[in-house]
Amino acid sequence: MKLSAKSLFLVLLLSLAQAGFAQRQTFTVNSGASQVAFTLAATGHSVQGTFRVQSGTINFDPSAQTISGSIVVAAASGNSGDSGRDKKMNHQVLNTGKFSEITFAPSSYTGKLASTGDSTIQVSGIFTLLGVQHDLTLPMQIHIDKGTLTAKGQFTVPYVKWGLKDPSFFVLKVAKDVDINLNLTGTVAAAS
Repeated sequence: MKLSAKSLFLVLLLSLAQAGFAQRQTFTVNSGASQVAFTLAATGHSVQGTFRVQSGTINFDPSAQTISGSIVVAAASGNSGDSGRDKKMNHQVLNTGKFSEITFAPSSYTGKLASTGDSTIQVSGIFTLLGVQHDLTLPMQIHIDKGTLTAKGQFTVPYVKWGLKDPSFFVLKVAKDVDINLNLTGTVAAAS
C-alpha cells in the first residue's frame, strides 16, 4: 500500500504529537510519606519540627521544560514536640484560623530532568504564606525510579521580613529566618 504525501504528513504529525504527549508527566504526592521539616535557631538551642503535606500534584514536561501544579501544607499541623509552643505558633505566628494552608506553586525550572535516576534542578514559583505571595527559587534533588518520584529541597524563609510575628520574648530570642527541608514522595505517570 502506497501512502500519499498528505497521508504520510498526517501520520508523521500524529507520531510527533504522541511523542510530545508522552513526555508530559504527573507527580502525585503521597501525603503520608512526605513532610516539611523546619529548624529555628533560638537562644541556647534550636527548635525542630515538622508540618504535614496535605496534598500535591505537579505536572511537568522535560522535553518542553515546563512545570505547574501545587504543593499544599496544612498550616495547623506544625509539631515541634511542645504543645504550648505549637499553640502559640499556630495562633500568633501562622494565624491558622484564617490561613489554613501554606502553598508552593512551581512555574518554571532550570536544569536537566532525567526520565530515570537522579537529577538536580532549580525550581521557581510562588510560595504563599499568610495569604501573601512570595517569589521563591529552590534547588531540588529529584530521583525517579519505576513509577516513584522523590523530591528533596532545602531553603530558608525570612518569616519576619515577610510579615509574620517574631515569637521572641524577654530573654528568649529566636532567629528571623527558619530553615526548611522539603521531602516529597509519590508516584509519577504519563499525564492523561
